Formats: sequence, C-alpha cells, structure tokens
Amino acid sequence: QVQLVESGGGSVQAGGSLTLSCAASGWTYSNYRMGWFRQAPGKEREGVAAIDSDGNTAYADSVRGRFTISQDSAKKTLYLIMNSLKPEDTAMYYCAAAVGGPPVAVYLSQMTAYGYRGQGTQVTVSS
Repeated sequence: QVQLVESGGGSVQAGGSLTLSCAASGWTYSNYRMGWFRQAPGKEREGVAAIDSDGNTAYADSVRGRFTISQDSAKKTLYLIMNSLKPEDTAMYYCAAAVGGPPVAVYLSQMTAYGYRGQGTQVTVSS
C-alpha cells in the first residue's frame, strides 16, 4: 500500500527558507510523476512543482526561481526547497504521486485530480 508522509513545514518570516520532505512507502514504480501542490484557506488547490522519473521538472510561475523540487530515489523521498518565502506562500502543502502519466508540465496542473497524496504539512510565512 502506497503511503506519502510530508514533513518539514513550519512558520518563518518573509524572505526565509524551508525544506519540505515527502517519504513514499510502498512505492515500487519506476515510471512516475511526483509533485507538490498547496491550498490556502478560501483558495483553490495549486500545483507548485512536479518531477518525473527521468528528473524533468516543472514549476508554477508563482514559485519559479524560488522553489526547487528534487528527489532521492534510493530513499524514496521527495523534497521541496523553498527560498525567499512570501506571505502569499502560506498554505497547506501536499505531496502527490502518480504511476506513469503525462509530461511533467501537464502533470503539474493535473496532480490534484488523481493518484496518491499525503496528509499535508502547514507552511506559514509572516510579513
């Protein structure tokens, strides 16, 4: 059974950094897409960053240049390195994963619709 568990959220001041981790247990697939999406109160879910099994990445315009997605396949762990955080980055961040899938740039906008997801980790950025 696949389980995704996020960690690393917290409270930081604007301009600060956080690194989120997502541990994927039961994950045995070699062709996959994984990513992070977020949801702030009263707002729709937003795909933030995505990566595929070949290492291709995609980012939302709102975070490009500030966030970096990476993976450690041996540890089955996904990361989201967040720099230059802004108050508008405040949200619950979720890890998502799918077996196979479309090009990573397409998966970025679709990850909330199917596949696996974790329980989320809260990120709060104060001004």
